[in-house]
Amino acid sequence: MMGVFSGLDQFGLGKLEKVHVFEEENSKVGKDGKKAEHQVTEEELLFDKTFRCPVCDTEFHSKMVRTGKVKLISADTDLRPKYQLVDSLKYDALVCPKCGYAALSRFFKFMMPAQAKLIRENISKNFSGLKPTGNIYTYDDAIARHQLALVNTVVKKAKASEKAYTCLKMAWLCRGKAETLPKETPDYDKVITDLNKEELELLANAHDGFVGAFSKESFPMCGMDEITVTYLIAELARRIGKYDESSRWISRVLTSREASERIKNKAREIKEMLNKQKEKK
Repeated sequence: MMGVFSGLDQFGLGKLEKVHVFEEENSKVGKDGKKAEHQVTEEELLFDKTFRCPVCDTEFHSKMVRTGKVKLISADTDLRPKYQLVDSLKYDALVCPKCGYAALSRFFKFMMPAQAKLIRENISKNFSGLKPTGNIYTYDDAIARHQLALVNTVVKKAKASEKAYTCLKMAWLCRGKAETLPKETPDYDKVITDLNKEELELLANAHDGFVGAFSKESFPMCGMDEITVTYLIAELARRIGKYDESSRWISRVLTSREASERIKNKAREIKEMLNKQKEKK
């Protein structure tokens, strides 16, 4: 019987006459006869997005997570999201490879002329460039990029809320790195201890920034309404050991008429943890 590809030699493709139409699909069938499922990799969930730097007008690419491709599976008590397959937090800091301007994606485009001047004078003049990355960002890559974003908030004299939110995101990355650090890592215990200390310091800065912004800035703040920020401050205070302050902020949530039952339930969980921690003191 003639094959479906017989005659390809007329195109100079005679070597392909014996290939099977569904050879690729058949090769994915396991030994048990069932089709093997493709394991999605982190790299497959990313794409290079184009951005334009508001400081030096350079066009550059940064890796981003494809919208709708990752599923939220849970969240920590301080609102850190956990996604399936990839930690999307690693890709939130944008860095211009030419001038060194960096910011979280939600703040990147907003730039006053005076701020751009401060960045050119204090960042760009000494910026030595970004280290090359692989096809994905490691936690070390992500933490370095967020560190650049944080120092930019200081240099450009950003709002307290932007500084606080950047500290919070960086703290979450330290936590993510600690959670996924291989046990065989050299000096594993020391690395974990250092990461925990860095996370705590960043959470303390985030707490101070949000408290300062609460009475001076308008809502929504960093995409959060007043009740959410109130809850977040309460949880940050608890995590850094300011239990009495945490109790005062959590009471605001529990007595608020605007607070949803969902966030009140989360506040009750925080209050329960607070009571247990106070008992241990």
